[in-house]
Amino acid sequence: MQDPKIEYRPLTPEEEARRRKRSVAIALALGAMVLLFFVLTIAKLGPQVLSRPL
Repeated sequence: MQDPKIEYRPLTPEEEARRRKRSVAIALALGAMVLLFFVLTIAKLGPQVLSRPL
């Protein structure tokens, strides 16, 4: 629960831009990490994993 006495000031345009850039950087890093894990998993399973019988 939040304290009702706390008041937040609005962000300046510069702070909003920095927050947006930071969010984009985090999203790109997360996406790169997911892609890296996917590629490493496929490489570890071997090339025949895609041509196995279902």
